[in-house]
Amino acid sequence: MSRFEELPKAYDASSVEDDIYAAWEASGVFDPDKLPERNQKGAPYCIVMPPPNRTGTLHMGHAAMLAIEDVMIRFERMRGKKTLWIPGTDHAAIATQVKVEQLLMKEGMKDPRKELGREKFLERVMQFADDSANTIRKQVRKMGSSCDWTREKYTLDEERSRAVNEMFKRMYDDKIIERGYRVVNWDPQFQTTLSDDEVLTKETTAKLLTFTYDKDFPITISTTRPETKFGDTAVAVHPTDKRYKDLVGKTLTANFCGKQIKVKIIADEAVDPEFGTGALGVTPAHSMIDADIAVRHDLPTVQVIGKDGKMTGDAGPAFSGLTVIEARQKVEKMLGDAGLLKSVVEIPQNLPVAERGGAPVEQLPMRQWFIRVNKKFALRQDTLGRWKKGDEATLKELMTYAVESGQINIVPDQFKKTYFHWINNLRDWCISRQIWFGHQIPVWYKKKVAESHPSLRREGTGEGRNEATGEDLQTEMMVSDTSLGEGWERDPDTLDTWFSSGLWTFSTLGWPDKKAFDSMKEFHPTAVLETGYDILFFWVARMILMSTYALGEVPFKDIYLHGLVRDEQGRKMSKSLGNVLDPLDLIPKYGTDAVRLSLLMGTTPGQDMKLSEAKVEGFRNFTNKLWNISRFILLQIGGDGVGAHGCAPIEINNIKSKTLADEWILASLDETVASVTQKIEKYEFSSAGEELRDFTWSDLADWYLEIAKIEKGKEQILSHILESILKLWHPFMPFVTEHIWKTAGFENNLIISEWPNQSEGFDKLSLEKLTLIKKFEIFIALITDMRRLRAEQGIEPVKFVEFSITSDEEIKNLINSNLEVIKQLARASDIRCELTPDGWVTAMSGTATIGLNVAGAVDIEKEKAKMQKELAELEPYIKSTKAKLKNKEFASKAPAKVIEGMKAKLEEAEGKKKAIEERLGKM
Repeated sequence: MSRFEELPKAYDASSVEDDIYAAWEASGVFDPDKLPERNQKGAPYCIVMPPPNRTGTLHMGHAAMLAIEDVMIRFERMRGKKTLWIPGTDHAAIATQVKVEQLLMKEGMKDPRKELGREKFLERVMQFADDSANTIRKQVRKMGSSCDWTREKYTLDEERSRAVNEMFKRMYDDKIIERGYRVVNWDPQFQTTLSDDEVLTKETTAKLLTFTYDKDFPITISTTRPETKFGDTAVAVHPTDKRYKDLVGKTLTANFCGKQIKVKIIADEAVDPEFGTGALGVTPAHSMIDADIAVRHDLPTVQVIGKDGKMTGDAGPAFSGLTVIEARQKVEKMLGDAGLLKSVVEIPQNLPVAERGGAPVEQLPMRQWFIRVNKKFALRQDTLGRWKKGDEATLKELMTYAVESGQINIVPDQFKKTYFHWINNLRDWCISRQIWFGHQIPVWYKKKVAESHPSLRREGTGEGRNEATGEDLQTEMMVSDTSLGEGWERDPDTLDTWFSSGLWTFSTLGWPDKKAFDSMKEFHPTAVLETGYDILFFWVARMILMSTYALGEVPFKDIYLHGLVRDEQGRKMSKSLGNVLDPLDLIPKYGTDAVRLSLLMGTTPGQDMKLSEAKVEGFRNFTNKLWNISRFILLQIGGDGVGAHGCAPIEINNIKSKTLADEWILASLDETVASVTQKIEKYEFSSAGEELRDFTWSDLADWYLEIAKIEKGKEQILSHILESILKLWHPFMPFVTEHIWKTAGFENNLIISEWPNQSEGFDKLSLEKLTLIKKFEIFIALITDMRRLRAEQGIEPVKFVEFSITSDEEIKNLINSNLEVIKQLARASDIRCELTPDGWVTAMSGTATIGLNVAGAVDIEKEKAKMQKELAELEPYIKSTKAKLKNKEFASKAPAKVIEGMKAKLEEAEGKKKAIEERLGKM
């Protein structure tokens, strides 16, 4: 007895997945240097993993990313490339710091940072991050991720810190990192600056107030933020607006809600003369747009909102200390009481809020560090094949050309337009953050100018600012990794998280250590960056900025953007809705392969995907189907494995087909290999998986294996097909395929086996093979129609019946050469290739006419009675439904969806009625 007869009929993923992964990892196959010889000679292929939060847990977005990237890596590894997938974790500065602060407050601390001090507080944060790291590592392994754990990186480890400091120094030396006093996004909740990309918009409503500053002021303005008008230093109008022509250039004084303000009337093309009154109150301290206008017209800046989100003394004593909302309400009341309000209108508003926490964001003037994206600098090396070393360019130009020139391809293509729109509107990047956890800015200050320190990297003089008095102070400023000694204080701020992760593709390969980077340079630029479209600007664009600047080359050749994972109704998954699907809950229940397939199949690049537990369960069933197909093949082969009875894998060109079914399945397999390969190359993972599923379930299981039971002697072909489908499915379903591979007795590990090849001369013979496929499709259609005719006549599936087939010579030859197979599959006792005898029921199959002898095969009277009963039930339904649809009152009130549903059901019922009447007529 073959040992395969003892194999269970159901695949148990939970009993094998952990052991399989441990065996892969122990074998070293994740390490490119330990791959087989053919891989060592292959082209390098590298992916850097978008680093999940070290203190977080795996969610469906991460799971989708891991599934897609693992398909890419396993596919290219099997094709003989030298593959490297670098894993890593992100320190997620704000999120991690806030999480630890919350934990410490639960322990009884009121202000953890103040009570512990910077050093001890950071010790607690780092300890928490390190303790959490193993959790995310285990979860990434659970998804079957075949990444090289020996090269795991962390955005805050020593090597990445060295890279961050080196990048900061280079950019500072090139004068594209500068410290400046500008309007920035400020999060009053977490007390830190934010980049433009970390500010979201929340749809809400606001009051649009139209008013004059005081009764003598000649211009009316409109705003939704009247509390900021204490900081107005100008009123801007369009240069062509004749209403204000005589006022342009004048400086007017007004008493606004008790505070004396001076405003200059200026003409600026940024003003829309059709909006509101055509006059814009310019508040340089609290609007980036207004700040730009102020620079153009040399306007003063007056800050009236502080970091705490409350009004400052410059708003006047009656408002100082009030919250923004309190001040807004008070201004509206005072304007109304004074008769200065012309109108108050409720309008929709996109309120800027912080990505984390959701607090309204204030725009405030501050001294911060910026990367100057529009400033030209001398390039340190030849860049992107366009610029030579020493040429001048801006970072924005580098970022544009990298994609514009085709050196980076974005999938799907429509995101190129989104990318260029963002680049064209890109402002200088504020990189300083007022938190402690992260890469501390490597800059030191001394209030009094002193002699330069011998270890200084660069010396310079910058302006400090006393925040309490607003007084500018002369401060010596130095860039250095380490303390400069007595009198020097390090900048307390840290760098934006995206600054360090922007270096990810090359810092993970050893940069700036020249020796380490040179040894890994074969992997850069990396092959593809796969991530969610929602961080195209947060991370992807910044990696392009950093790599083109530091190395003169793109960080990756392709960008593949996946969508967000939503629930089955298309809603965003959230705990409040109770619709969150956790991959770590689904894996023990359905297996990793099922979870992966549910995230790969039925999805489109750049489009959000819908996921339900039912979908995962469906793919668990398919995983079990693949197991049973393989089990059946192994039972057909017999012996103790594919190496028994001469059934070891053999060269495809040595496999001999004996029947039409053999020729068809091998031709179909060739087509599938070619198509699946091309689709994976083009990142069409869902389409590739669907085609592979059709071949496995339909062509192989439904047809060829059924024929194999009849024709026998197909051990070599079955062995070859099993080997091929396991290889084709492996990138999608690594665990079940590796388990079957081992069970079958194939050599080595499936993970490092060679990707399937087509038969010799496949391209030359493709027309011939397509003809074979077409011929077999006629065979399939004939049997399908014979089965359908039986079913329509109510003949039991187990009963053998007589058929006649009237056709041309080609179909006759097809029938005669496959007669026994057709008889078995159609449950036919006899098949006559002649005219249909009188009294037999008929049906068409292409150009052939099928006749079925129902005499003795079916109880005619019983069937008639059954069909007449069905008609009796259908007719009143059809009649009542038609009457409802003709009723004008019903049709006008019923939802369109209901009407369409009724029409569809009516059409279905009428079709069924017609079919029954035709059958009764034939009887």
